[in-house]
Amino acid sequence: MIRFVDLFAGIGGIRLGLEHALKELNVPNECVLTSEIDSHAQETYRLNFGEIPHGDIYKIDHFPEFDFLLAGFPCQPFSYAGKQKGFGDTRGTLFFEIERLLSLHKPKGFLLENVRGLTSHDNGRTLKTILEKLENIGYGVQHLVLNSSDYGVPQNRVRVYIVGILNEAPKLTLKSSLGAADSHQYKRRLIEADIFNPLNASPVVGDILEPNPVSKYNCTEKFQSRLIALTKDRGLSLNGCRLIDFRNGQSVHSWELGIKGECTKDEIAFMNALVANRRKKIFGIHQDGKSLSLEQISTFYKNSNIKKIIENLIKKKYLRERDGLFNPVSGNMSFEVFKFLDPDSISITLVTSDAHKLGIFQDGRLRRITPRECARIQGYPDVFQHHPIDLHAYRQFGNSVSVPVIKAVIKDLFENNKSLTVKKTATKRKLEVQSNTCAL
Repeated sequence: MIRFVDLFAGIGGIRLGLEHALKELNVPNECVLTSEIDSHAQETYRLNFGEIPHGDIYKIDHFPEFDFLLAGFPCQPFSYAGKQKGFGDTRGTLFFEIERLLSLHKPKGFLLENVRGLTSHDNGRTLKTILEKLENIGYGVQHLVLNSSDYGVPQNRVRVYIVGILNEAPKLTLKSSLGAADSHQYKRRLIEADIFNPLNASPVVGDILEPNPVSKYNCTEKFQSRLIALTKDRGLSLNGCRLIDFRNGQSVHSWELGIKGECTKDEIAFMNALVANRRKKIFGIHQDGKSLSLEQISTFYKNSNIKKIIENLIKKKYLRERDGLFNPVSGNMSFEVFKFLDPDSISITLVTSDAHKLGIFQDGRLRRITPRECARIQGYPDVFQHHPIDLHAYRQFGNSVSVPVIKAVIKDLFENNKSLTVKKTATKRKLEVQSNTCAL
């Protein structure tokens, strides 16, 4: 029996992955304690596991005996520790609580999950410190950088997974891989794969769509009609189309759709020219997406009414001026949808802030993806109940893990490290025998 604790549990994705893996390995398991501070995530956790997690981890007075620790610990920067006390000090970070609990309770093993940025934070010193701290309290550790799209999940999601075993170096067959860089590269890999390549069986966004979601997920008629007309006029495909104000190329902008107010052809031409040219090295290399002066803009946009055009765009809040320099005003969050997923490829990474603004063009209908589709993009089974309030459901799935990746890591860890399933009492008895033999 593997007794485990689920810390910084969110809605229970890491627990679900572990339970699925151990079920396939016929390893009995029991969750003996959970902790999650967000009250809405607690509600979803209760719906699916029948228990309400403890809140603040610092307020838990008693931990039952456990064999394995799970923690999707927050990606809290270590900047305070690095700047104030030297980078070797993890105090003041939430990782320190994991370190303390492992040191105090000495479970057989653990799995930690975090964002990809952990590997590069402070030039890699953050991850190096974490690994050293875990080793110093007696654990052999390994870390993997994996992309969910390599594990049957239609999403480009790269995350770091750290595993450890007490007094033993973990053996794994899984190898780190960043996978396809984006949905375009993934699609090319699918097209180029031959019949024997397992990528042929990989799901894409089109495989997880609900057939006919309720109308509340539809984009407004005005938004739909304008977007369809604009993309048709420009020869753009709605599949994979992005709506963004700071990029050019295969993008649609707020001023083209008239989101903040109708724009004339000259005003649209001005904004498109500005976005297309402001990153050129001729205007300096001091920043990406530079603010430009009227003199600089006049080198690539010729119009006798340029000052009036600028004045109108500032009034409509598509353009801002600061110290005689001009730059677009980001309208990205004002779009009903900022990215239409390609049904023949994978999704971009779901994130908490904008999972509710991903869209799909399905059967002539422009709509937002549903919470159930978000769950499927993260590899949650349909029996998993999402939060009844959509806003919370979107945020929770954007902040969650890809369940099949957790399952793969746990299964690999337990298959290749049999000591994890040895009873503590048996281990203690073996050590006592060895001690007595040495004494003789």
